[in-house]
Amino acid sequence: MPPSTEAAARVGILTPSGMLGAGFAPETIDYGLALGPDVIAIDGGSTDSGPHYLGAGVAKTTASAVSRDLRLLLRAAATADIPLIVGSCGTSGTDSGVDWVAGIADQIMAEEGLDLKIARIYSEQDAGFLKKELDAGRVHPLAPHGPLAPETLDSCTHIVGMMGHEPFVEAIQAGAQVILAGRATDTALAAAVPLMLGMPAGPTWHAAKIVECGGQCTTDPRAGGVFATIDHNGFVIEPLDPANACTPISVAAHMLYETANPYRMREPAGTLDVSDATYAPLDERRVRVEGSRFEPAEQHTIKLEGARVTGYETLSFSGIRDPYIVANIDRWAALLRNIVTERINQTLKLTDDDYGLDIRLYGHNAILQDIDPDPSTAREVGVMLLVNAPSQATATAIAKVANPLMLHLPLPEMHYLPSFAFATSPAETERGPAYEFVLNHVVDVESATGMFRTHYSREVSRA
Repeated sequence: MPPSTEAAARVGILTPSGMLGAGFAPETIDYGLALGPDVIAIDGGSTDSGPHYLGAGVAKTTASAVSRDLRLLLRAAATADIPLIVGSCGTSGTDSGVDWVAGIADQIMAEEGLDLKIARIYSEQDAGFLKKELDAGRVHPLAPHGPLAPETLDSCTHIVGMMGHEPFVEAIQAGAQVILAGRATDTALAAAVPLMLGMPAGPTWHAAKIVECGGQCTTDPRAGGVFATIDHNGFVIEPLDPANACTPISVAAHMLYETANPYRMREPAGTLDVSDATYAPLDERRVRVEGSRFEPAEQHTIKLEGARVTGYETLSFSGIRDPYIVANIDRWAALLRNIVTERINQTLKLTDDDYGLDIRLYGHNAILQDIDPDPSTAREVGVMLLVNAPSQATATAIAKVANPLMLHLPLPEMHYLPSFAFATSPAETERGPAYEFVLNHVVDVESATGMFRTHYSREVSRA
């Protein structure tokens, strides 16, 4: 049965891990069920791994890992008779990602003899619809982006809208027992049932933010998920592993994660403000939080995410241990770029505008590059050459021009030919199409659910 919409004294949220398919110990679910949850909420994706998954419409997780986790959670939801909510299915929340997870769920339920009503909430957006919204002045950029051009929408392979909690509430009230959703805010999954059951918005949204990544708010993030108990004055957070612990610092620190402002966080419906929140230990492993507020927005907005193809990539990687070149690695990398550029022009008749060439020096400054605070010389350096071109064949041809230089290029003053080590044979790895994020915009909406489509596995009540 769906949860009653009457105001509750407390609401429990069981979050088994930060992402479906990441894994968790089965006993942590048993521990969480014993605490009396009202919902199981788990994220199914993220933009953390870059634009490829949205652009290509594929998942970063393997089906076997998702199936393993989902089997345990479907059993738990059926046992406890509570909703299971999975957001951003298939990593990026595309329609194909929702259907992929739903197909896995259908197979599991058939094998386990479960009969749960499933709601699929789709979040992909049509470029034509969004261009009309743009023309009507309802699409606005988020910093640092500027105004959106209509052709940018047409260039995207996939566009998703990021839903808040409202579509989840609507599905649960319609009788759904399992919700598999497209792109959603990480917090909306956990906030939906508490808000539906009358919990105050401040503690609810703050608790949802803290549990979004499972055990990341604990002293041992590898130990599994967490459980939040929300009441009318605040919430309590504890790990699902009895040997793990939450502390005021570990809980408060999670507001620093993926937020531009550690005290304020925008949701489609408004802004969470934790500037007056207090964090107090109840014992050695539980923390109570009070003082969180939520400011409803004057205008409800839906954030857009979109990705498009930028070209095709080929990658080469070689390792350098020659001490003289390692000691002069920046000068060597500049020489490599200059000679490769000249040879590409000579042999392939291409100019700089025809392709992209990225040289990264791993072990030296590949991550932070010019802002690395410690550029001291390492014993060995890995050289990654990443080529982006309009076609795969061109990208690979450029990488092959660089091949002999990445194997033997000496500095001008050297009187011997150094040898480096390619990581693979062949040295060139074709990566296929490359994608980039091109949307960082919001749409003003009158309905919090209007941009999303919900399909049910079978007829459900409309209570």
